Amino acid sequence: MAMEMRLPVARKPLSESMGRDTKKHLVVPGDTITTDTGFMRGHGTYMGEEKLIASVAGSVERVNKLICVKALKTRYNGEVGDIVVGRITEVQQKRWKVETNSRLDSVLLLSSMNLPGGELRRRSAEDELAMRGFLQEGDLISAEVQAVFSDGAVSLHTRSLKYGKLGQGVLVQVSPSLVKRQKTHFHDLPCGASVILGSNGFVWIYPTPEHKEEDAGGFTANLEPVSLADREVISRLRNCIVSLVTQRMMLYDTSILYCYEASLPHQIKDLLKPEIMEEVVMETRQRLLEQVG
Repeated sequence: MAMEMRLPVARKPLSESMGRDTKKHLVVPGDTITTDTGFMRGHGTYMGEEKLIASVAGSVERVNKLICVKALKTRYNGEVGDIVVGRITEVQQKRWKVETNSRLDSVLLLSSMNLPGGELRRRSAEDELAMRGFLQEGDLISAEVQAVFSDGAVSLHTRSLKYGKLGQGVLVQVSPSLVKRQKTHFHDLPCGASVILGSNGFVWIYPTPEHKEEDAGGFTANLEPVSLADREVISRLRNCIVSLVTQRMMLYDTSILYCYEASLPHQIKDLLKPEIMEEVVMETRQRLLEQVG
């Protein structure tokens, strides 16, 4: 019986530039952020004895005179315009309940989605009866945040043809604080797979489609068998994202692609080993810093 043994290795020291650029002002609940009374109190802070004190564990962010603490691990707080990936949990009257990693279930109204074929008309009783034919429990969708209610619940819409039902692929759940906000969260990577980086921490990896299906209104899921080569690319991307998240690196198209390229010398299964994970992410971080510099 073959047995694999791994011995601990010495941790490589970080270069001066890496240590300097990645240093952040981290606080825990109860830490004093500042005693200057000229600052405005933001999220994650409170005033006590004329001092600004952190109420959550995270990194301090300053915008002019506003100070807030961005929690390192938190539920998703929706903002209008965010791209999210969610799972249908319940079909209700004229609406679907969607799990989006937030404190409350999100809502997708029947009136906030394209009808199959892209028809533009008022929703009828027939449409309401056919709701389970459009989306049912367990289906994964991509959508955009349309509104945020006073209690924090989120209303979604899928009126664009780029949103809708998701077919074959892999879902990776990460902390929402690690997904970098960008102009687009839909990325076709040159390695042969595509990713949807949901602002809510749900990342969807799927084979890049050869042609976009514009006539279905986003409700047909491609269930054709995925080739072995595509499955290997998707598996490698999934392990790369897990590695980046383990090392607390931000997720965006460039960091994922650099990590994928750094992982090519290793087997897919080996990427989950802690020492290889650290080595691959270290190389990725070095490339990103060289690009910035």
